[in-house]
Amino acid sequence: MRKEDCFYLGKIAKKFSFKGEVLAYLDTDEPELYENLESVFVECNKHLVPFFIESSSLHKNDFLRIRFEDMNTEEEADAIVGNDLYLPLKMLPKLTGNKFYFHEVIGFEVEDKRLGVVGKIESINDTTAQPLFEVLNGEVEILIPMIDHFLVKIDRENKKVIMDLPEGLIEMYL
Repeated sequence: MRKEDCFYLGKIAKKFSFKGEVLAYLDTDEPELYENLESVFVECNKHLVPFFIESSSLHKNDFLRIRFEDMNTEEEADAIVGNDLYLPLKMLPKLTGNKFYFHEVIGFEVEDKRLGVVGKIESINDTTAQPLFEVLNGEVEILIPMIDHFLVKIDRENKKVIMDLPEGLIEMYL
């Protein structure tokens, strides 16, 4: 499985017991959706390795207590503490309305109610305090804050993000 075909689920935070169990931090608003997984991909040395789950249960809201098959000692659990967890993209719950996954809108056009088509979303920068659409308009990169107030509609059918942007935001780039 390639990393591009997966989404980041979380990280193995620490050992839980002397029997090889671990606690995984889940980077999600709905951890209960992932309570009964059969397997996950664990990133080991930059490769995704499938690990099969013997049992799992939610632990203190954001954590999943996991017992992997064939992992029975603290030493075996130690080897994967700190590693990232991934699942195939097809396992993401479908979103509707104006909710979207970042990877889903890459390649969509941004259309402003006032100016029309602004450009195409090349990527999303989520390393800043406010995530930004990185939009390409010809050779010019435009950074548009992902603010709910600006977002009018996600048009999945026509691959468009329709926005009502403040006057001057786009003009300052062009």
